[in-house]
Amino acid sequence: MLKIGVNTFLLTSPFTNERIDIIRQFKAWGCDAVEIALEDASHIDAHLIKQALDDNDIVCSSICAAMGPGRDLRGTKAEQQNSIDYITQVLEAMAILDCPVMVGPLYSTVGRAEQTGEDAYKAQWDTVAAHLKTLASRADSLGRKLAIEPLNRYETDFINTCDQALELIQAIDHPAVGLLLDTYHMNIEEKDSAVAIRKAGKHLLHVHACGCDRGAPGGDHINWEGIRDALQAIDYSGSLVIESFTPEVKVVAKAASIWRSFEPSLEAIALKGIPFLRSHFGG
Repeated sequence: MLKIGVNTFLLTSPFTNERIDIIRQFKAWGCDAVEIALEDASHIDAHLIKQALDDNDIVCSSICAAMGPGRDLRGTKAEQQNSIDYITQVLEAMAILDCPVMVGPLYSTVGRAEQTGEDAYKAQWDTVAAHLKTLASRADSLGRKLAIEPLNRYETDFINTCDQALELIQAIDHPAVGLLLDTYHMNIEEKDSAVAIRKAGKHLLHVHACGCDRGAPGGDHINWEGIRDALQAIDYSGSLVIESFTPEVKVVAKAASIWRSFEPSLEAIALKGIPFLRSHFGG
């Protein structure tokens, strides 16, 4: 049975010990899982958060990487090191949280989108692959995994499609590295989201399930039946997480170009999206 969850970015940025109430709120909304957008490992006491998860009978399905300015595995030496330190520290917190996978555009700062020459791109690719291979070894030693997320063309020029992500996974060549696919990004970049899911196959570790406008899933033009059938065809057994944003969480709204509300309230995204995913995917 697939676990259904929501990303904490819906309600707050950053997620800290002071917002531990979110875990109880997600459970009340009907979630099996919470995806914590952890902007810095020092923002939480992982033992405290784990206790709250256990108390509410909910799991941390994933940690969403916050690859903001200063974190870039293809950037300056300082940006590369910042990224390595950040990912390593989060992986260590994940071991305490019993969280299986860190997800997101681990390769680059979100919003870095530029025309890059073939030679420069190849050099960036080799640098990113080498770093992620080292980080994968650390993840594996902790019993965790990393899932690379393709983003749409407006948020990155580096990895936009499932095919590109699979090529990077092949270059890294480590069992602790897989793939996250996001229905919002796929709606922009893939010819057919269901085909992309089938290509991902065993490498698919996590799914973000959002509407075509980045709001609640369901009631939009995304082919949810095709996505459901594709996930069943590859025996996907991970989580489905709503990663939606609102103008009220201003830091995230600016980064993700969220200029309007998708629903009448914050709660409506979860209260509409969670039942849709549960009824549609059998979670």
